[in-house]
Amino acid sequence: MGLVSGLLLLPLAPVRGTLWVADHLLQEAERQTHDPRAVQARLAALNRALEEGAIDEAAFEKEEERLLQRLQSPVRYTEGAS
Repeated sequence: MGLVSGLLLLPLAPVRGTLWVADHLLQEAERQTHDPRAVQARLAALNRALEEGAIDEAAFEKEEERLLQRLQSPVRYTEGAS
């Protein structure tokens, strides 16, 4: 980027920075959503909640099905992938 274009685009720097942060937040959210370890941890917590009586059987089955579908979804997290 040249000096002139750098000066002309300087007012857009906050917008570019905001877009960069938003993109990284989205990537991290997708990584956490599709990470099999995170989904398995949620399943374990769901089982504990059912055993402790914090949720009923219907809520457990609904959430368990959603989490199992997430584990089987074609979009999979691979460690180290960007």
